[in-house]
Formats: sequence, C-alpha cells, structure tokens
Amino acid sequence: MGSQTKIVVVKAKELIYTGIFLVLGILFVILLITMFGKEKKKDTSSTQKYVPGVYSSAITLGENTLNVSVTVDEETISGVSIENLDETVTTMYPLLEPALNEINSQISVVDNVDDITYSKENQYTYIILNQAIKNALEQASATKK
Repeated sequence: MGSQTKIVVVKAKELIYTGIFLVLGILFVILLITMFGKEKKKDTSSTQKYVPGVYSSAITLGENTLNVSVTVDEETISGVSIENLDETVTTMYPLLEPALNEINSQISVVDNVDDITYSKENQYTYIILNQAIKNALEQASATKK
C-alpha cells in the first residue's frame, strides 16, 4: 500500500483575498463587541454617595454651640473640623480635640462612620461627634430627594 502524493496548487491571489477577508471579519467582530457589549462607564448618579461640599451640624456643649463641619467629595469623607472652638470649650472638654484628631486619622480608612473605633474612656465624646458627623452626612447624601 503506497500512499500517493497529492499536490495542491494555491494561487497567491487567493491567499491574499482570504487574509484580507479574515482581517475584516475579525475587525467586524471587535466592532460589534464594542458597540453592543456591556457599558463600562460609571453612571455618576448611581455611584455617587455624596454631593461634594462642606456640610455642618450643630452640637451643644453646656452653654456653647459648636458646628461640626464635614468635607466630602463624591464618594468619601475628606475631613472633619469643629468651628467656634475657643479656649473655654477646650478647657471644659479636653477630650474634644484629641477625639476629633483620632476621627480624622480613621475617616479616610473606614467606609462607614460607624466603623470608627474609640476607647471606652472617652466614648461619650466620640458618640457626640459621631452623631454630628452623621447629621452632616445626611445633608450631603446624593440619594436624598
């Protein structure tokens, strides 16, 4: 049983046409995928957590009213500060500034204000500041109508 050699003659013109059609077919498939594929662009209205800006909430400590200002961008809290803070308030409430500094150091790391950790010794100061921050974030909420 001998095998016979088959000779196939392919013209160069046919190879060129086949290559061109193959490239055009691949480009057409890529075009269809990009046109009708899933959209990967972010919809700003659905992913935006906050309306960027500075929002404040008032807290009363004794006879003094302080404003807790919260700076937010579209998705995160940038910082927290206290306005109207004078020497008498810092003397009467010495844990206020260290608690605020601790909150500012954790605010960029945590996703939620409730995730901020604090010591039991000054838990009431943290609770007051935490509630004021939450009140300001309610104003900043993008889903609020």
